[in-house]
Amino acid sequence: MGDYRRVADAVAADIAAGRLRPGDRLPPQREFARRHGIADSTAARVYRELGRRGLTVGEVGRGTFVRASARTSGPALAEPSERRIDLELNHPVVPEQSALLAAGLEPLLRPDVLESAVRPVGVTGTAAARDAARTLLARGGRWPDPARLLFAGGGRQAIAASISALVPAGGRLGVEEVTYPVLKAIAARLGVVLVPLAVDEAGLVPEAVAAAHRTAPLRAVYVQPTLHNPLGLVMPEGRRAELADVLGRLGVHAIEDAVWAFLHDDPPSTAPPPLAALAPERTVLVDSLSKRLAPGLTVGFAVVPPSLRDAVATALRSGGWGPTRFALEAAVRWTADGTVRAVARAKRRDAAARREIAARRLDGFAVRGDPHAYSCWWELPHPWRADTFVAAAARHGIAVTPAAAFAVGDSRAPNAVRLGLASPPPDVLDRALGTLAALARSAPDDLLAE
Repeated sequence: MGDYRRVADAVAADIAAGRLRPGDRLPPQREFARRHGIADSTAARVYRELGRRGLTVGEVGRGTFVRASARTSGPALAEPSERRIDLELNHPVVPEQSALLAAGLEPLLRPDVLESAVRPVGVTGTAAARDAARTLLARGGRWPDPARLLFAGGGRQAIAASISALVPAGGRLGVEEVTYPVLKAIAARLGVVLVPLAVDEAGLVPEAVAAAHRTAPLRAVYVQPTLHNPLGLVMPEGRRAELADVLGRLGVHAIEDAVWAFLHDDPPSTAPPPLAALAPERTVLVDSLSKRLAPGLTVGFAVVPPSLRDAVATALRSGGWGPTRFALEAAVRWTADGTVRAVARAKRRDAAARREIAARRLDGFAVRGDPHAYSCWWELPHPWRADTFVAAAARHGIAVTPAAAFAVGDSRAPNAVRLGLASPPPDVLDRALGTLAALARSAPDDLLAE
């Protein structure tokens, strides 16, 4: 019978028109059946049909809810493509995280709890937030001193505040010669001069820091020792010790970006120590929740030497870069109930699986990056140039990032692209990488015949 489909169509129309909004709960099936004058069994078929269309989601013990958005089919690889496959942005999301996050948020929605959770909070957070942050940031048996903890709205805000506190306008900030693109934008806004520093297979070269400092004093160095973006490198412990020694001899501070380091923490005892553990009085360690949990859930952390605490705290306040109390309260609950640990563990498995797809599809090419990373760095074969390859990939509906987006200053960009592996579904990622591999095996001139 088609009766259930007509009823499902009516509900779908209400969702499309906004009469039923994302998150609204549908009535229990028996009540729905009475309202629409249909049998209970027909109501059950309506609910199954709405779920099949991706319009609703059922939660055991809670009911059926309108989805935030309807599911979309995977992007086609045919050319031309109307739907882009995004290998530029890297936003890891695993299937189980929404249910886990929802369970932690539910207690915050009680009126008495919510009243407290929406009050203002300072950059020093709360005692509970500092305890939770110590748990999140512990590595290799090392727990940060709670007196050194400051909180930001997100990792970017923590980076911006650290730079603002350490480097005056016109001052020089040393960075790896290819680096996190947002850092370039932050430096430009703050009027900070970026100084590109050499990188080898082990990461930032300590002697490059010393040489740049001899040319003109560096006020600080920004470095990504663990799962560098975009290269995916992990700096060995020996190199970290060399860098810590150079920082100490020169009297230069470092800003250590550890946002992706959680992917390399399994088991924690095998992870190399953070630079902040080797040069604690010289290093501001920055981390955040957005990669661990979800892109829209932003809480930033800064572990700051006592001598810099007031300066970084002042920068956070004056820049409007402080945290929200609701986000801190959610982070406390997600840490205590094991959600952060469970989601991070799932993302480590997911990243490893995606890197296996990349290794298989791009076998034979010059691809590098750690097996734990959600990205890889692809040095393109001759005669491809990065800009030409990016344009050719776009014709196939695939967005990739050229090396020039990561290059600092006037330094020549490598002939490479970064592939972000986190965003597409695994089957779409597999097909997209297969398409890119076939493209790389062809010659740019071949495209002229199409």
